[in-house]
Amino acid sequence: MQYTSATFASATVNVLPAVTFILAVVFRMEKINLKKVHSLAKVIGTGITVSGAMMMTLFKGPVVNILWYSHGGGHHAAAKAATEQNWATGTIMLLLCVVGWSSFFIVQSKTLEEYPAELSLTSLVCGMGILEGGVAAVIMERRMSAWAIGFDLRLLAAAYSGIICSGLAYYMQSVVNRARGPVFVTAFTPLSMIITAVLGAIVLAEQVRLGSLIGAAIIVVGLYTVVWGKGAEKSESDKLAYNVGSGHELPVVVDIKTSGNAADIDIADETTAKSKASQNKFMQEAEP
Repeated sequence: MQYTSATFASATVNVLPAVTFILAVVFRMEKINLKKVHSLAKVIGTGITVSGAMMMTLFKGPVVNILWYSHGGGHHAAAKAATEQNWATGTIMLLLCVVGWSSFFIVQSKTLEEYPAELSLTSLVCGMGILEGGVAAVIMERRMSAWAIGFDLRLLAAAYSGIICSGLAYYMQSVVNRARGPVFVTAFTPLSMIITAVLGAIVLAEQVRLGSLIGAAIIVVGLYTVVWGKGAEKSESDKLAYNVGSGHELPVVVDIKTSGNAADIDIADETTAKSKASQNKFMQEAEP
């Protein structure tokens, strides 16, 4: 944010679902068939979600007094803008941050295919984060006062960030990522802006603006579209797998030595032919 601005940084980070969707398509983790409704729903829903997040960030609008005590803005301190801003460097750094974050979900999904243990994987991720973050903190922070731990809000913030935001969140993300994929996980990222705006208005008495309300509504529509598309895709794949599996029926075996009836042999041949025809039909429907 020293090179750009807080608004630009927030707007850039909100493209995380779109970048994850593109990477998932590149690595063939998501299939796109624009002839099917659920594929269109995933594409359109991702775009709507990103648009809603951009609306909340870039468009403010007039103040809407939803709560009777949310009139004041005393909680906000006046932030001084940087006199010299290098927008090119800041934009590149933000894009690399988003690509790295999206790549984490892609790698997490691939890892869970080979190592389906969400809790152990979360422990490894948090352990590596402690080591890397500790080394970086020792190098960058030389003030001893910054390392002092007291029973105050700093300790509470660190404990909440480590237990809830890192430990519990990574575990839940792993479970959902394994079940539904990285696109489904990152589609809910802009929802944090809505939760932050609601809690800010309730707890901190912050002002709620019209742009936030419109953007929140757009995000909800986009999320519903993505969830519906993913659900319809899963239902279709499960139905197809069931139909293909039911096509592998065992043929009726007739003992020709003990049964001299030609009609029984014809029934067995007809049953086998129907099973093969049913299997070929569902395999053709499965092809995009």
